[in-house]
Amino acid sequence: MKKSILVTGGASGIGKSVALEFAKNDYDVIISDINEQDGSDLAQAENISFYPCDLSDAKAVKELSNKCLEQFTKIDILVNNAGFQHISPIDEFPEDMWEKMIHVLLTAPFLLTKYFFPEMKNQKWGRIINVGSVHSQVASPYKAAYISAKHGLVGLTKTTAIEGGPYNITANVICPAYVQTPLVDKQIQAQAKTRGIKEEEVIKEVFLKNSVNNEIIQPDEVSDLIFYLASDKAKSITGSCLNIDSGWIAQ
Repeated sequence: MKKSILVTGGASGIGKSVALEFAKNDYDVIISDINEQDGSDLAQAENISFYPCDLSDAKAVKELSNKCLEQFTKIDILVNNAGFQHISPIDEFPEDMWEKMIHVLLTAPFLLTKYFFPEMKNQKWGRIINVGSVHSQVASPYKAAYISAKHGLVGLTKTTAIEGGPYNITANVICPAYVQTPLVDKQIQAQAKTRGIKEEEVIKEVFLKNSVNNEIIQPDEVSDLIFYLASDKAKSITGSCLNIDSGWIAQ
């Protein structure tokens, strides 16, 4: 029987790369995304399923889980990938934006884990892979909500790993540095404005400052690791933070 996978934020960037990797390996793939046009286009082109969802809305998250379970009865692999960024100093950070980011980046992964956990436990197999960030472990200025949520995702992952262990459910968090995605591309202008520097300086002085190989990470570098973590070969890797950070944390 085919295994099923849900990838949030699956219409572009890392999520799209993950969806394509699993689709070509004959998994039943569902993607969700707030971008309905890109999600629909990808689903039609690749024969995968797409459900639009605003992960900042708890009711919408529940509806997403219900649709997934109605279609495949169970979700074997959950990839919590969806995210967005807001750049602002703490004293100017909008409170409503804080709440929205925490919900999308931390609460939604918790809810989806909660909803799919019972069947994973019942079948004694499951893989939960949370896409964190280098900012799950270290901080940078002007990203209070993002960094807080990504740190929290590590705690959620570790707790999930402990509770899932007896049922052959693994949970891990991948912590990439800057990946060539629309999310990162959108930060260039915002970072330049907040820091008062030119956009080309953002790439050199912010994105690549802590990179030992002076390269932006590509989405397939992340999706390849996710594919491995979803396999039986990775059954003993759980509760871990796996860095794809071009040496950032080593410094």
